[in-house]
Amino acid sequence: MAEKFDHLEEHLEKFVENIRQLGIIVSDFQPSSQAGLNQKLNFIVTGLQDIDKCRQQLHDITVPLEVFEYIDQGRNPQLYTKECLERALARNEQVKGKIDTMKAFAGHETWNAPPPDPPRASFSAPVSSSRAVNDTDLRYFEVPLSVAAT
Repeated sequence: MAEKFDHLEEHLEKFVENIRQLGIIVSDFQPSSQAGLNQKLNFIVTGLQDIDKCRQQLHDITVPLEVFEYIDQGRNPQLYTKECLERALARNEQVKGKIDTMKAFAGHETWNAPPPDPPRASFSAPVSSSRAVNDTDLRYFEVPLSVAAT
């Protein structure tokens, strides 16, 4: 895998050097340097084709967008890796602390307590259905959800 990156790096360095030389030729262009300009343009086209071939070999590589943000901000992309590792280490320490706390409380009786009573629902039902129902006829009572559901 490393040789793929080395190969790409080599082509990119050649491409950058050709672009630099092209800039020099263009900035001081003379009609007599047309042949050199054409040659550099051909080298650039060939360089782009070589880079495209390298791209096809590296199609399975993904780069997080945050790395490009680091580069745009002028920061070293290796700082992204360092900060990701520091965040992972901090999170690992938090989780380890939670695990240690759970182990410390595992022997306490609070973990062995019986489950709480099931939740109860409150609703109203008429006491008598032989006459008209009014507010005084309604009585409120609680029924466990398991009974109310049946």
